[in-house]
Amino acid sequence: MSWGLDNLPYGVFSRAGQTPRVGVRYGDAVLDLAAALHDEVFTTGSLNAFMARGHRAWRDTRALIVNKLSTDRSLVQPHLVPLDQVTLHLPFEVADYVDFYCSIEHASNLGRMFRPDDEPLKPNWRHLPVGYHGRAGTVVVSGTPVARPNGQLGAGRFGPTAKLDIEAELGFVVGSPDGGSFEERVFGVTLVNDWSARDIQAWEYVPLGPFLGKSFATSISPWVTPLEALPRIEGRAQEPAPLPYLAREGDWGLDIALEVELNGEIVSRPPYRNMYWTPDQMLAHMTVNGATLRTGDLFASGTISGESPDTRGSFIELTWNGTEPLKLGDGQARTFLEDGDTVTIRATAGDISLGEVSGIVTPRA
Repeated sequence: MSWGLDNLPYGVFSRAGQTPRVGVRYGDAVLDLAAALHDEVFTTGSLNAFMARGHRAWRDTRALIVNKLSTDRSLVQPHLVPLDQVTLHLPFEVADYVDFYCSIEHASNLGRMFRPDDEPLKPNWRHLPVGYHGRAGTVVVSGTPVARPNGQLGAGRFGPTAKLDIEAELGFVVGSPDGGSFEERVFGVTLVNDWSARDIQAWEYVPLGPFLGKSFATSISPWVTPLEALPRIEGRAQEPAPLPYLAREGDWGLDIALEVELNGEIVSRPPYRNMYWTPDQMLAHMTVNGATLRTGDLFASGTISGESPDTRGSFIELTWNGTEPLKLGDGQARTFLEDGDTVTIRATAGDISLGEVSGIVTPRA
């Protein structure tokens, strides 16, 4: 997959003994932007200051990077640092975090699972992108170990979750809160794994929704891919037509293919292109009540799932809440995650790689 001039995702890196700074990935190296562009904004150890400059600066800087890499290669070559010489960090300071529930297949699967005698979707689902407010402080970069959380498991029961799960998602990073259109406000996308403790979640979520079953960890990729690099398609048809404030701004469907890997074995390939609610609609709904945006806000799509069993983006779906164990190539089986398991989510958009988000499950100390 390509890490060439049509991609150029941003991240934050450091070399041994040095402080973190902003770069873009090019091939198997990171271009040190502070050195290559002579701009101090890239020395801050976070993308936030650069993102706050707004859409025109993003566009002009990307064009400048492309120009330097394609025409001034000898001048930037000294500032290309091999990936094996760097540590990758959280790419931006997360201001707020909102997680949506935008896959009709995922929502329908959970509805059938837990309400078999009722309609799979709640009455509001086709009228608005359902979401909840997550915890920004526990968003961590790919590679960070995830400790199995403790919590209430039922009346008078407390202990470590027995139903630790993942959710394969796509996250959208707000760059400028003051722009008008979606692409003027959203800087780019990053892969998200919304780790979930299903037994804690099941006991707590009525009547106010997810809380401790979700807030212990959310992993993101170290790379933020600019919107400009992504192939766009028409969004999925919606019935009934949404209210006027949710009218789509354009073709903000995204043709992105994900894969979920457990301990080195691919167990699912969720397709983002099938998502019911598009990201411009998520942003419109998130702010329609007067809620403000901040640079570094992260909002995620919710679990990405397709129609067939091998395209489901969570283990609760892949194993139908543990009743249909997943058979692995080494002879083992899984319902939910065990200590020592490593989950990696990767994604591509055509020939462009969005990188990966990975985490290993560790026991609670």
